Amino acid sequence: MNKKYVIGLDFGTDSVRAILVNVETGEEEASSVAYYKRWSEGKYCDPGRNQFRQHPLDYLEGMEEAIKGALKGHSEDIAEQVVGIGVDTTGSTPCAVDREGIPLALLDEFKDNPNAMFILWKDHTAVKEAEEINKLAKSWGGEDFTKYEGGVYSSEWFWAKILHVLREDEKVREAAFSWVEHCDWIPAVLSGETDPLTIRRSRCAAGHKAMWHEKWGGLPDEEFLVKLDPLLKGVKKNLYTETYTSDEKAGELSEEWAERLGLKPGIAIAVGAFDAHMGAVGGGIVEKALVKIMGTSTCDIIVAPDEVIGDKLIGGICGQVDGSVIPGTIGLEAGQSAYGDVYAWFKDLLSWPLDSILPEIEGIDPSVAKKIKDKILIKLTEEASKLKIEETGLLALDWLNGRRTPYADQTLKGAIIGLTLGSTAPKIFRALVEATAFGAKAINEQFIKEGVEIDQVIALGGISQKNDFVMQITADILNKPIKVATSEQTCALGAAMFGAVAAGIYDTVKKAQEKMGSGFNKTYYPDKENAEKYQKLYEKYLLLGETLEDQLRNL
Repeated sequence: MNKKYVIGLDFGTDSVRAILVNVETGEEEASSVAYYKRWSEGKYCDPGRNQFRQHPLDYLEGMEEAIKGALKGHSEDIAEQVVGIGVDTTGSTPCAVDREGIPLALLDEFKDNPNAMFILWKDHTAVKEAEEINKLAKSWGGEDFTKYEGGVYSSEWFWAKILHVLREDEKVREAAFSWVEHCDWIPAVLSGETDPLTIRRSRCAAGHKAMWHEKWGGLPDEEFLVKLDPLLKGVKKNLYTETYTSDEKAGELSEEWAERLGLKPGIAIAVGAFDAHMGAVGGGIVEKALVKIMGTSTCDIIVAPDEVIGDKLIGGICGQVDGSVIPGTIGLEAGQSAYGDVYAWFKDLLSWPLDSILPEIEGIDPSVAKKIKDKILIKLTEEASKLKIEETGLLALDWLNGRRTPYADQTLKGAIIGLTLGSTAPKIFRALVEATAFGAKAINEQFIKEGVEIDQVIALGGISQKNDFVMQITADILNKPIKVATSEQTCALGAAMFGAVAAGIYDTVKKAQEKMGSGFNKTYYPDKENAEKYQKLYEKYLLLGETLEDQLRNL
């Protein structure tokens, strides 16, 4: 019997990965990663302004390179056995498009204009617009369109970003016919059907980031949008009303892209979704399991039956959306705006002399700097792990990129207190690791306070696979065992599962999970003594945040 395969495409912050998965066994036959060329050169970004933009060519070129790389080395027959493709991306990552659904940055006039590109999830240029949305939603006298978004709208999301660009760039404003999320655009491109009025829009993206809900017939009222800013007049009519879950087909692979990728035309392309939501599926999410996708940031995902959530509004999170994770259940999202990025920032801070001074010293091989930088986090981890909890004398807030949950606030900033002349780099690093784990605990407690049960914690992503020190501290602070998914590519695996359902191989996502899931390869158990010590320190973390919020917000 001929084997059948699906491709899972995972568009991350720095790269896109393609995996080739056996639909019967879930075995990952091959994978390939392609790094975004323009992004890696730092183009179109301004970290000082929290501006992070990505050129659509990075996505297109990366996708082609990754899929061809995954197929390379296999017989030509294997391409004939691929029956579906699933797609996940970061989000909210919207972009202005013309009437044909072409991102404006692909037009000569806008090819180097950051406002015509995809606005990456961590772009925080729209803080002011988010504040205005939150104020108006509570005061305009009509429906509070943020109430299924946790009650707080973020600068990381769809409408805030769109409004910011409309205000900032008249040329883009005049040329933009509509706006698309990255996770909607890729399936549209693959199927050759990019008309923004007819492409199948993701329920996941729309519900969590664009204030879409069936209760009010789709997107927010035109009256609300125009009251927010007259520049939004007419924008809604060129967007969408209906949304789709990712077990459905967005379309079928076009002749053009089949030829470019070396695949057969007509195979199923699943409706796209965000990486964390598909990653939760790939990582084995079930009811009452909190799934933590631990990377540069974190996304925390839970699913619950509609009868459990009912009319309950879960405050302070990043949305509750019917079918955003597993169709037929309510998907709940939370997360931290910086996690691995906190450690990367500290590494970069310590690396400043290597980048700025070492090149000026004659006789030093440039490769020496790279070798040292590659070992900084490794050595910090080794030394920090030798310290006792009370030995650092430090306490940190993890809001270096703002706070996503509880209650999104991208104006907040990080802090470290207790510094003395005896504060060493390993001590500071340990305090930062503890801070990211305290932020994770605050999310757990927010869910529990709102009546959402958590029976187990599942961890996915690079940090969970590679750093025992971070994971053990997180288990101690959460005071819960943490299971780590075996697959290192759970987001791509989840996308592949949806590809299999869209292709008709399985009739439900749960069946795809049962057949294609990777299971778990490790469990971190909390140390009782450490958990007790950390509970006291966590209470100080909460007090510190409460005390400093206003000062940090206004710096």
